[in-house]
Order: sequence, then C-alpha cells, then structure tokens
Amino acid sequence: MQTTTVDVPTRDGVADAYLARPDGAGPFPGVLVFMDAFGLRPRMAEMAETIAARGYVVLVPNLFHRFGRAPLVDLSGLGDEAQRGALFQQISPMIGALTPEVVARDTAAYLDFLTGQPDVTPGPVAITGYCMGGTNALRAIEAHPDRIAAAAAFHAGRVVTDAPDSPHLGVGSVTGELYFGHADQDPSMTAEQIATLEKALDAAGVAYTSEVYPGARHGYTQSDTPMYDEEATERHWAALFDLLERTFRR
Repeated sequence: MQTTTVDVPTRDGVADAYLARPDGAGPFPGVLVFMDAFGLRPRMAEMAETIAARGYVVLVPNLFHRFGRAPLVDLSGLGDEAQRGALFQQISPMIGALTPEVVARDTAAYLDFLTGQPDVTPGPVAITGYCMGGTNALRAIEAHPDRIAAAAAFHAGRVVTDAPDSPHLGVGSVTGELYFGHADQDPSMTAEQIATLEKALDAAGVAYTSEVYPGARHGYTQSDTPMYDEEATERHWAALFDLLERTFRR
C-alpha cells in the first residue's frame, strides 16, 4: 500500500490531500473520499487505505484548505465527548464556508487531479463521504453527474433543510447510484428528514438505497471519537464495497 500526502491545485489555492494506491500496476478505478468535520488525520488515512486495498486509487482532500493545511484544530481531545462542542465551535466557520458553489468548484479540481493519475482508469469515479463530507459528496455528484458514477453518504447531516439550496433539492441532476447509511436518532438527520429525502429521490427517479443503522450515533465510522460503532462501521464497509463493485463491475 502506498499512501502519500499530495498537493491538489484548485482555483482558490492548494488543497493538501491523502492519496492511497493499491499494490500493482493498475489501472484502478478512482474513489474520492470526503472527510468528516475533524479533517485529515490518521483515521481518514486508515479509511483511505482500507478502500485502496480493494483495488482503488483513493484521494482524500482537505475540504477546509482555504483555512490552511491539516490539522487546523487541536484534536488531542477528540476522544473526549465533553470537548466535542468546543471543537465544533472552532470548525463551524469552516463548514459554513463550503457553499454549494465552492463544493462544485473544488470537486472539479479534485476530479481533475484524481483522473489525471497515470494508474487511474479513464472515466467517471465514485465518491463516499462522512458526516458533513457525506452531505458534500451528494453536492458533488449533483454538480458533476457526468464525472461521478456513484456516491455514498454515511451519517450525513443536514441533507434536508428549509434553505432554498438544501442538498436534497438538487437530486434531479443525479444520473448515478446513491447510497445513504443514516445514523439512528441523529438530530442532524431525523426520521422526518430521511422521509423527505427519500420522497425527493423517488420523485426524481434516482437509483438509491437509504438505510438507518439501528443504535448507531452520528459519526459511527470514526474510531477516534466516542461515536464509534464497530458493528455499524462493518456494515458501512459492506455497503460501500457493494456499491463500488456494482459501479465498476469488478
């Protein structure tokens, strides 16, 4: 396994990123991974390597690159649930800066970089995202349906809002397959919001799977946080790899 830190040029500066490659000469399908709010760190590198080990070239960009290179906040207290609120206070402005226009623009740069790698198979890639990265993965496939063949979102929050640019309102542009692995009793994605999302997907005729992981909390895949749920994480890996295998017909 080869994992390196690379610099991805964007219209608004350079984004640091992890690039994970499987062993062998390839070519391999490309997969974008959109981080959770806590950013690039060993857990995200570990997840990239897990995907790469199945035969994919994986790019994990720092979505907060406008604020600097990762790490952007002190994550020494990440495992302490009592410090979670203070961490989010620091991160919230960075999350808010990721408007739909910014996500679309940056995603184009990430796609150019990933598909420009010599060992990446030509054609569309897939994307998976976690927490706010899952929401932005949906934004990404909505903005680039011709370049992203499938998207997965795990414990994504605020996919449905009252805003006129709520992510769920853009699903009509999606031509690929979507997968949603919702956290149970997630205040950022309630049962009512899930139903609204599914109604929008049905109305748009999008191929999708939407599942609630019983007992799992928001952030269940992140083993360096108190939200981690091993059973839900294993279920997420099975769902993600099924989606990737269908997408690339491996």
